[in-house]
Amino acid sequence: MNLLLLGLSHRTAPLELRERYALEDPQPALAKLAHGPEIEEAVVLSTCNRVELLVATRDLAAARLRLRSFFERELAPAEAARARELEGALYELHDGAAVRHTFRVACSVDSQVVGEPQILGQVKDAYRAAVASGACGPILSRLYQRAFATAKRVRNETKIAERPISVARVAVQLAEQIFESLAQRSALLVGAGEMIELALESLVQRGLAAVRVANRTPARAAALAARFGASAHGLDELPRLLAQSDVVLSCIGGHEPILTRPMLAAALHERRTQPIFAIDIGVPRNIEPAADRLEGVYLYDLDDLQSLARANAEERHREIEHAEAIVLEEQQRFEGWLGALAAVPTIRALLERAEAIRSSELERGLSGLALGERERAAVESATRAIVSKLLHAPLAKLRAEQDREAGLAQLEAARALFGLGAAGDEAAAEEAAAQRADEE
Repeated sequence: MNLLLLGLSHRTAPLELRERYALEDPQPALAKLAHGPEIEEAVVLSTCNRVELLVATRDLAAARLRLRSFFERELAPAEAARARELEGALYELHDGAAVRHTFRVACSVDSQVVGEPQILGQVKDAYRAAVASGACGPILSRLYQRAFATAKRVRNETKIAERPISVARVAVQLAEQIFESLAQRSALLVGAGEMIELALESLVQRGLAAVRVANRTPARAAALAARFGASAHGLDELPRLLAQSDVVLSCIGGHEPILTRPMLAAALHERRTQPIFAIDIGVPRNIEPAADRLEGVYLYDLDDLQSLARANAEERHREIEHAEAIVLEEQQRFEGWLGALAAVPTIRALLERAEAIRSSELERGLSGLALGERERAAVESATRAIVSKLLHAPLAKLRAEQDREAGLAQLEAARALFGLGAAGDEAAAEEAAAQRADEE
């Protein structure tokens, strides 16, 4: 079984490209992927910073073609120029590299803001969606359980998680740099998800004069606002709220911008040119990019936060090295388990072959001898012990080496030395034997 991961992220693709491939609901994609003949299992991860397809497959070449076709033709069909841009942004990882990448993502080591806590929850959501759709089987289930365990170890054994900085909190820090002090400012937060909650918590700690939360579902806005002493509003109030806000932070679902250039222009006019600092952390973007050309609007999106993210990564360099060591250890542990799956049929076939030979030769040797039940049992026990001792060393070696780089080569050598055939031959042989029996 092979693992294959194909994706794009903030490291390879600009926000404009990422938002074209972002998925609000992974279920349709999972249904299409998991029911094809090329793919055994699948998980789809779609966040602000990445879209990744991870699959388990017995046919790596066919699965690779399927995933690339899926990106190019089904996620966001595009003209030739866009297809070339996508090709340049996609990365492809196999087996151990895919395992390592998945663990690094879950630990937030690969995040735009190292140490941000949201990604683990997003990975868990992706895994749950795959399980619920029936797309996630034993291989990827085991992989993601190890990924969650790895993230827990990194959180407990390093300082990356002691003072986590999320994209939302970095955005608040940026606002603080722009205004020097937020104590006399007012803020508008559009959305009611986890990012908005984190931003709201940070803003309230900085003592803003007024904080407002607007959402499509007023009840969700009210529930969130009540926890932090903010006011709650519906999206229909956005034009009025914009005119009253120094800081606007938006992260809400939708395919079209909900804060347009004309809306912001009208707000600036009413504010008598007092500036608006706007941070858009939605994917797709919530604020029309053209609004950045308005004099008095300072618009930042996810890609604009990269400089702060790099600074964050530099501060945590030592902790990242520790986290990477944990990831490598857990990767080797998972690969050992995966190798053990390959060793099981070989070991079973070797034991079955030895027992068949022992039993056949014993029957032939005893057929002309008049042995009592007791003597026959003694000979039976002795031959079993001989076979067991002869196989002990090679079986122990196979078990010991199955999680090492040379393990698969030794499995193939064992099959050749003991005449066991190729790894998938047992099932074929059994099927052929059954067919011959039927014909006779």
